[in-house]
Amino acid sequence: MPELPEVEVVRSGLERHVVGATITSVEVRHPRPVRRDPKGPTGFADALTGRTVTAAHRRGKYFWLALDNGDALLGHLGMSGQMLVQPSSAPEERHLRVRFGLRFGRAAADRELRFVDQRMFGGLLVSAGGATLPPEIAHIARDPLDPEFDDAAFLRRLRKRSAGVKKLLLDQGLVSGVGNIYADEALWRAKIHGDRPGERLTAAQARLLLAEARSVMEAALGQGGTSFDALYVNVNGESGYFDRALHVYGREGEPCDRCATPIRRIAFTNRSSFFCPRCQPAPRKPRGRRTAA
Repeated sequence: MPELPEVEVVRSGLERHVVGATITSVEVRHPRPVRRDPKGPTGFADALTGRTVTAAHRRGKYFWLALDNGDALLGHLGMSGQMLVQPSSAPEERHLRVRFGLRFGRAAADRELRFVDQRMFGGLLVSAGGATLPPEIAHIARDPLDPEFDDAAFLRRLRKRSAGVKKLLLDQGLVSGVGNIYADEALWRAKIHGDRPGERLTAAQARLLLAEARSVMEAALGQGGTSFDALYVNVNGESGYFDRALHVYGREGEPCDRCATPIRRIAFTNRSSFFCPRCQPAPRKPRGRRTAA
């Protein structure tokens, strides 16, 4: 699933290639991607036709295009969603779901924004009054790359929780944008096992973990994100290359880059966690209190 760096790459591409365009037409090729829009496919298209895109924003893994009437086009890429900017004459993609005609100024409409989604877990909707921040995602916390992210508040909350620290990194109410890949990479860098309870982190460990999470996502962003197949691409259809720099994720059985111990994989909810058993020792279980006979 695209994570924060991948979605930021897409947002940045939309900012460069779509902001300032007027949406001349909307064609919903399949209703599922707009299933969460309260007005349905027809209302979705009507609400966007004729509107001009004024900005491109992101909160966590969500992105939105602010519109000139104060509304927004809110989107999530899901597992395989793509936002592609294409010439109108370009062949249709096999999994094209929604097509937007674009016009810049008085020029003829010769470009399109296309939402392509093979697995259709992603989606789009029109957020009424959502140009600044769509109310549908107002509950989602800021992410570590957000200039307004409050480090001190995050660290306080992290160290008060009894859940495992990896689970906390994936809690969108605590911090957004850190997905499974970058959580594993940040934990490896910080030498912390994902099952260690947040309340058992020292202040120094918590600060280091946040710094490493931020660092690994900035590094991924600099390389266009992580791509394991053709499903994640930026608006120009190009894949990211950060998968070549991963230390633990997807490397089960390979030697740790730090100590040469084979990387282990364990089940984590309905996903997997990858870690070095030597660099990231599992936390000891707290001893129970003895009771008087």
